[in-house]
Amino acid sequence: MGAFFSRAYTICILLAYPVWVLVGQTPNTLKLQTGKEIFEAGCVSCHGLDGKGQAPSLQAFTRPSTFPDFTDCPGSTPEADVQWRAIITNGGPARGFSPIMPSFKDILTRDQIDKVIGYLRSFCTESKWPLGNLNVPRAIVTEKAFLEDEIVLTSNVNVQGSPGVSSSAIWEKRVGSGGQIEATVPYNFVHEQSWASGLGDIALGYKQKVFFSRKTQSLLTLGGEVTAPTGDPAKGTGGGSTIFEVFAAFGQVLPGASFLQFQTGTEQPAHPDKVPRAYYARTAVGKTFARDHGLGRAWTPIMELIADRDFIKGAVTNWSVIPELQIPLSKRLHVLAGIGLSLPINNISDRQKQLMFYLLWDFADGSLKEGWR
Repeated sequence: MGAFFSRAYTICILLAYPVWVLVGQTPNTLKLQTGKEIFEAGCVSCHGLDGKGQAPSLQAFTRPSTFPDFTDCPGSTPEADVQWRAIITNGGPARGFSPIMPSFKDILTRDQIDKVIGYLRSFCTESKWPLGNLNVPRAIVTEKAFLEDEIVLTSNVNVQGSPGVSSSAIWEKRVGSGGQIEATVPYNFVHEQSWASGLGDIALGYKQKVFFSRKTQSLLTLGGEVTAPTGDPAKGTGGGSTIFEVFAAFGQVLPGASFLQFQTGTEQPAHPDKVPRAYYARTAVGKTFARDHGLGRAWTPIMELIADRDFIKGAVTNWSVIPELQIPLSKRLHVLAGIGLSLPINNISDRQKQLMFYLLWDFADGSLKEGWR
């Protein structure tokens, strides 16, 4: 810890300490009852009574670029309680933030920390924003119901049959409390008689929140996507037809850091003589395992079950299973990777096994240079 941050850390503690003395408690035996009382006793010296941060004239430190404003619903609601719990318990460095934020693990109990988090949630007075507790880990194929600000790079590699690699860059941006726009730009490598590569079919989409419940921990969104035939049919990189897709995505938080995601939809091409109409249903079930009693780096194994069927005579439903793992890369958990293997269950001779990857950057949580140590 540098001298500047050490000084700021000490000042925050000294500003808070007299309040603890006034209530007749030492830090190790602090017995404040409500989240508001605890916040006003130990947090206002830095975060201010209104949750926006202490007034500049009263600050004893230079405010970091990632300093939170708890009244800012777009910035405060996407974070899950466990993220805030980790920072309050172990300090800012626990998630790659400034050491100005001290650790309260020797001052507050787990119950008191949860009460503080509940009080922090009250600073956002707009209840229409889904909380980050509903933001479950990303599955490789199943569309997540939660609305995101992120960039995802994906790659699927055929490991059986004809060689080929399909890659995509996906940009997702939240719009208000209930919307998300999305753009997907694919680039494919295919091999028939020889290797060929080129731009695939670019897609633009929108997703809208329909329902969410903080009590039941569930979220439902509806979405649509238009895929333009920007690929090259001669190379096999796409370009068959414009496709209109509509879908529903549902997310459910389950006990024990587990979750369920479900997505179903249909694809309707403008030229069904070139590309068949299709229906799909996707389910993902996973469980997160985290170090340090759930407050450290988190790994998430996920199992997906995928079904799709073309609306043509004699077609059968194709079933696949994808065992996969989401891996944390940054300490802040805003840069993640995923790896999985797509395994056909039926029609094995006509479909290929694929090794699947993604690299995810949640840019709302900081730049790529931040949150690593």
